[in-house]
Amino acid sequence: MILALSFSTAALALPKAEEPETLKEEYPDLPPKILYDRVWKLIKNDYVDQTFNEQDWKIWRHRYDEQLKTRDDAVKAVETMVASLGDRYTRYLDRKAFEEEKESIEAELTGVGIQIGLDKSQRVVIIAPIEGTPGSKADLRPNDLILEIDGKNTAGLSIEEAAKRIRGPVDTSVTLTIKRENKKKFKVTIVRAVIPIKSIPDGQAKIIFDDIGYIRLSTFISKDTVQELIDAMANLEPKAKGYIIDLRNNPGGLLNNAMIISDMFLGDAVIVSTVNKDDYVSSYTSRPTVNCDKPMVLLINSNSASASEIFSGALRDNGRAELVGMKSYGKGLVQAINKLGDGSGINVTIARYLTPNKTDINKKGIKPDHEVKLKKIDYEESRGPWFFDPNVPYGTRVPEDGQDKQLMKALEVLKSKIPASPTISAELVAKIAELDKKLEAAKEKAKKEKEKKDAKK
Repeated sequence: MILALSFSTAALALPKAEEPETLKEEYPDLPPKILYDRVWKLIKNDYVDQTFNEQDWKIWRHRYDEQLKTRDDAVKAVETMVASLGDRYTRYLDRKAFEEEKESIEAELTGVGIQIGLDKSQRVVIIAPIEGTPGSKADLRPNDLILEIDGKNTAGLSIEEAAKRIRGPVDTSVTLTIKRENKKKFKVTIVRAVIPIKSIPDGQAKIIFDDIGYIRLSTFISKDTVQELIDAMANLEPKAKGYIIDLRNNPGGLLNNAMIISDMFLGDAVIVSTVNKDDYVSSYTSRPTVNCDKPMVLLINSNSASASEIFSGALRDNGRAELVGMKSYGKGLVQAINKLGDGSGINVTIARYLTPNKTDINKKGIKPDHEVKLKKIDYEESRGPWFFDPNVPYGTRVPEDGQDKQLMKALEVLKSKIPASPTISAELVAKIAELDKKLEAAKEKAKKEKEKKDAKK
């Protein structure tokens, strides 16, 4: 059993549509009633909410006894039963989806390279493209709505159903109809490929502004996440007097990764506590020794979720790092990834987690110490995250260009903690002042246009 904290891995992996014959041969079908009953028992025994969404769980056990004739019958019944919990994170995974979940942990997938989810209106939305993949090269962006997949409407689809429609073999294509805020809908055709999952994208661990180690940690899902961070810090260590770890748009991953990475920076402290179905609290602590005791700042935003929030909460509550940016996503639930014996599986929410000061952040998020809000106009003026700028092709911006408002605030906070840290150049100071002036002018223009528009009503 593996404990996970991420968004749906159907969102992380978008591989082949059909269940391969090799999987069917390796995992023969279970009798439909046995498959259904295994899921029922797992939820009964482990699910964190023992009210089961205010219903008697026993009503489901024999509900479909006379109707379970085939595997498809069992799967439909399981999905209906699981849906009654009203928990988007507790979900059945067919053979292929379960295989993908394992592949995502092994750090290599096949597909277009996007993470998808459902927004508050249950529409299929892109959480984030994975750098360097067909999805990012096609300029897909966070919060893009996927209206159609190969011409078929996505309304009412689950994450898994949407993922199945997007999947397909390497070198085949899929056409997505996208709706972006304040833009007309458009179509984009993407060719599928092998997707390596790197927690730290190439070139995104570097020394910036003379003595600051900057590391963009984009996911916690890969088994290689911890080693990638260790290697990145080893390369930066000779020059880095402090670290900015950028968790913006990091949707999470494995609980174990979050705890090991937190342990690297804490000494004999509580990392996280979990609360199970019986309200039993288990606290996980770090070792007395630390790998790094240099000053740190973490960058977060509304797409920093689950494992990102465990790491952020652990370092902030223990006084190890300050947080800069915007309030995090607010996913404070832990899932167990369970095998069902026929190649399929089920993710079951088994616990809530609390930050070291016993804060439950589920659906609330973590508020940063230094809030730097971004509005639509900030993105329009290229003042948002350097790695996500809607005005230029991906890869054009760099972290040290001075345009990223949140990063520059993190730099200010961190440099104040480092004695004799060099100040940024006069040239860059002038550039930032000019950018600020331009942004204020744009805001004033937008304000006047709004007032003019309102006056006509």
